[in-house]
Amino acid sequence: MRFSEFKVGQRYETKSIKLSKETIVDFAKIYDPQYMHIDEEKAKQGRFGDLIASGMQTMSVSFKLWVEEGIYGENVVAGTGMNNIQFIKPVYPDDELRVVVEVIEILPKRRGNGIVTIQLNTYNQHDVQVFQAELSALIDN
Repeated sequence: MRFSEFKVGQRYETKSIKLSKETIVDFAKIYDPQYMHIDEEKAKQGRFGDLIASGMQTMSVSFKLWVEEGIYGENVVAGTGMNNIQFIKPVYPDDELRVVVEVIEILPKRRGNGIVTIQLNTYNQHDVQVFQAELSALIDN
């Protein structure tokens, strides 16, 4: 979409994706090698009672699902920021995540382009919110 087509209040819902235990462990071994993400036995004795996905993985998956919707298309120039990032609930193996996206701010810039800020709200298969963040991107017109 072109910058001029975005309006505050627009809402979108992404497809869903299931995170397997293997996907969680593989991601964490590279990017967040803490015991609650990679050591199943130790994780079962911890606060969450099982392995959980890294918050960084939940954020990345949420962003992936949004981008794959193709709303920005070829008009996206670059991301400009993320704010108010909240890891609300843990994500467990075999959780299925989907994202509800809402346009929350439009900021016109020069040459007809501008900054579009969206709120990503990520839910599991039980409709429990697990993640939330505001994401801004520069969009061409």
